[in-house]
Amino acid sequence: MEIFTSHTGIAAPLRVSDVDTDQIIPARFCVGVTKQGYENALLHDWRAKPDFVLNQPEYRAATVLIAGDNFGVGSSREMAVWALQNYGFRAVLAPRFGDIFRGNSLKNGLLTVTLEQSVIDELWDRVEETPTDEVTVDLAESEVRCGDSIFGFDLDPDARWRLLNGFDDISITLRNSSDIDTYECVRRRTLPTTTRIASEASQHV
Repeated sequence: MEIFTSHTGIAAPLRVSDVDTDQIIPARFCVGVTKQGYENALLHDWRAKPDFVLNQPEYRAATVLIAGDNFGVGSSREMAVWALQNYGFRAVLAPRFGDIFRGNSLKNGLLTVTLEQSVIDELWDRVEETPTDEVTVDLAESEVRCGDSIFGFDLDPDARWRLLNGFDDISITLRNSSDIDTYECVRRRTLPTTTRIASEASQHV
């Protein structure tokens, strides 16, 4: 998983609340077996409308999404996270996230930051008024910066440690591979064994 320390980029204002995972990536696109190839499915039905925010020239290269309350509610499909990442988003800011979506995001390296609605409103106004004003999401300093405005945020310490070090579940397990190998070698010697017993017919031959 890619290390996340700090990211600066264009921010897209998504002034919509209760965006569920079926809107993030409709179920008909959830047929892949890898984490790649979902960028065109992201918010597919909304992007079919020319006036949708991600279709505006100033936001097409956005890497930070500023969303409304309850972003990512609904089903637990992990493709919703992959679609955002495949499109190019590194962080999502919102007042609140769906619990499963947020867990999937943090485990896959997509930083989800919760901020007060008043802060989201201010950021929306800022990036709509001046789309070229980039937003910095600094995990090392636990703050979001835009222009001369700085907003602090909290993140679960374990999730923060994982992101700062680029650790997913597999890489965390592999850090202990030598201990696991040692345990398995000992464990195999203590496992019960089976002995084949001849059938009754063969015993009388």
